[in-house]
Amino acid sequence: MIARIVEEALDLQFHVEHVSDPRAGAVATFVGLVRDHDPSVEGRVVGLDYTAHPDAQDVLARIARAALTDDVLGIAVSHRIGHLAVGEAAIVAAVSTAHRAEAFDVCRALVETVKAELPVWKREVLEDGSHVWVGL
Repeated sequence: MIARIVEEALDLQFHVEHVSDPRAGAVATFVGLVRDHDPSVEGRVVGLDYTAHPDAQDVLARIARAALTDDVLGIAVSHRIGHLAVGEAAIVAAVSTAHRAEAFDVCRALVETVKAELPVWKREVLEDGSHVWVGL
């Protein structure tokens, strides 16, 4: 299991390699990207600044461990902090299981739980130089 809060760019292949297992029939992945807009905000987004609570690493590890059932062969999830440009990955998750339906289900539940529970906040930087905090 891998669960990391990092400042460096996230690599999907790294995550896939770390959940690979000869028993796996499926690896489901998710890559959350910084987009150039937020439907709830006026203006074009040019970047995000992610800030994590000091306990974020422990929380992410707890979330990943909770997703590890007997049928899950591997989990790797990382969330990035610091400044990210449009198009960069903010979160990457990979889950391996024997069958695809379960891999998809576990990966989706993992990402949704991270989004709901991880103490990470983002500041959207807009083209006009202003910013908006999200998740506070």
